[in-house]
Amino acid sequence: MRSHPYPATLRRKWSADLTSAQLYALLKLRGEVFVVEQSCPYPELDGRDLEPDTRHFWLESDGSPEPRACLRLLEEPDGTFRIGRVCTARAARGRGYSRRLVEAALVEVGRRVCVLDAQTYVADFYASFGFMPVGAEFIEDGIPHLRMRRSR
Repeated sequence: MRSHPYPATLRRKWSADLTSAQLYALLKLRGEVFVVEQSCPYPELDGRDLEPDTRHFWLESDGSPEPRACLRLLEEPDGTFRIGRVCTARAARGRGYSRRLVEAALVEVGRRVCVLDAQTYVADFYASFGFMPVGAEFIEDGIPHLRMRRSR
C-alpha cells in the first residue's frame, strides 16, 4: 500500500447518497476556488451534481469533515465518463490531493473512455494520466482550456 506524505481520507459517494451538508461543503469549496479565487462568475450549479450516475470524490484532512479537494465524475449518455470540477483549497495545495482524486476516479472508470476540459495550465498534469488533447485550445468563462481524452 502506498503511503502519502500528507494523509487525507478519501470519500466517494453517489449523488443520491450525499447528505445536504456534504453537498453544501463540496459546492462551497468549488465556489471558493472557481468563482471567488479565479474571479470567474459562471453557472456552477449546472444541474449535473444530482444526476443518478454522478459520483463525487473528495479528500478530508486534519480531522475535519470539510473537503480539502474534490472532483466530480459524470457518466455521459454515450457511456463515456467525464471528470470535472477538480479543485483543491488554497491552504491544501502542493500535497498531491488532486492526483489522488484523479487516480481514484480513473480506477472507477477502468478501461472506458474518459474526457475532461482542462484549464490549459494544468494540461500536463492530466497528460500524466494518459489524457491527450483533442482539438484546439478554447476559452471557457474567460479561461483557456483544452479538451482532453483518455482511451484505454
